[in-house]
Amino acid sequence: MNIENCFRVAGDFLFLDIKAVPGASNSALGEVGGDRLKVRIAAAPEGGKANEELRSFFSKTLGIAKKEVFIASGEKSRLKTLRLPVSAKKKLEDFLNR
Repeated sequence: MNIENCFRVAGDFLFLDIKAVPGASNSALGEVGGDRLKVRIAAAPEGGKANEELRSFFSKTLGIAKKEVFIASGEKSRLKTLRLPVSAKKKLEDFLNR
């Protein structure tokens, strides 16, 4: 899986391009498709529930605070860009390369 296609580093931040798939039975990282990482979200896309679950999922998966997972763009879209601390890069790569 080539994660480098879907993120970029700018200063102290890692910008991760994802395709969110809400309504899944459990939250999980999927495959890299083109230039986006597919992320299944165990929440409905209504009232911000899926965005909150997305932030919680990345927080737990990467061992960072939920406040460090910021939706930089695409809050009301399935195509989103997350802003994470650059320190999460190694944890993300390790998790995806299991």
